[in-house]
Amino acid sequence: MINLQENIWKDGEYNYEAAYGFTPNVYSYLHDDDKVRACMMIVPGGGYCMVCNVEGEPMAKVAYDAGMNVFVLTYTTDITMSVPLKMQPLNDISRAIRYIRANAERFHIDPTKLSICGSSAGGHLCASITTHFDDVKDIDPLYNQYSNRPDGTILCYPVITSGPKTHIYSMQALLGYEPAKEELEYFSCEKQVSENTPPCFIWQTVEDDAVPVENSMMFASALKEKNIPYAYYAFPHGGHGLSLNNAETRSGIFGGPYTFEQVDKAVEAVRLGKGINVSAQRKDELMIQFFGNVEGIKDENAEPVIYTHPYFEDVAMWPKLCEIWLKRMNLL
Repeated sequence: MINLQENIWKDGEYNYEAAYGFTPNVYSYLHDDDKVRACMMIVPGGGYCMVCNVEGEPMAKVAYDAGMNVFVLTYTTDITMSVPLKMQPLNDISRAIRYIRANAERFHIDPTKLSICGSSAGGHLCASITTHFDDVKDIDPLYNQYSNRPDGTILCYPVITSGPKTHIYSMQALLGYEPAKEELEYFSCEKQVSENTPPCFIWQTVEDDAVPVENSMMFASALKEKNIPYAYYAFPHGGHGLSLNNAETRSGIFGGPYTFEQVDKAVEAVRLGKGINVSAQRKDELMIQFFGNVEGIKDENAEPVIYTHPYFEDVAMWPKLCEIWLKRMNLL
């Protein structure tokens, strides 16, 4: 396996105010051969506040084992909830798709078989590029030669709507606390499906206690209305953020921590009093969340927090169902 981490923006192209030295990047899981393969880009969730590794490397390895060359996108987020992201994550994923296609020969991928897989807020980002690819132009004319339209989209318990059933914290991180009506409309993905939207695979649990299941239902309904091929699974039991729901992810083994680069830089800046527009209340919240105290002093004796989920046999089947769907769509 070949692992590479490459920035998708060149020097001078990326200027998000609260980046704290971070640049969005893709981390690859490539087969060590010259075979041209289908490609998948994994887009983890995290409420637009972070990029969670449990939805990164574990999912990437499943796609890799299915025979694909795979990338994990670490896009712009804001753990401080202080600088609205606006269009930056959408620009990131658009550039990432074009970057991979521009380097198709080097990565040994078929640029006509590029699918994306997003979870939770990462699902919202994937749904956004799936419905808005046509109007996201790159600042570099070179990259505009390559399509940013995914050939297929996989949405795992996605945030979809900006309406009453939204995940409010994702929308606040993305658009701020007083977004314009036009922004809310633009990022309500169920309203943006068109005849050119690519095929989609969607799954969620009915019991999701963070992102209401109506999110995925609304998107599936919009796809049906436009006659877009899709598969939709609503599993009866299980909460939010289940990832693969296999033994590895349920045990707290989440793989590479590289997705937390921006979070680590931002939290350290806040700890040192260098956060941008960060309120005293938010600073205290972050210090308690990451250090266990408002002083931001690391407790070397603190036990690591392990997040686990119950096992749901049907939920754990979703990667196989998705693999079948990808083959039917000629994307694998």
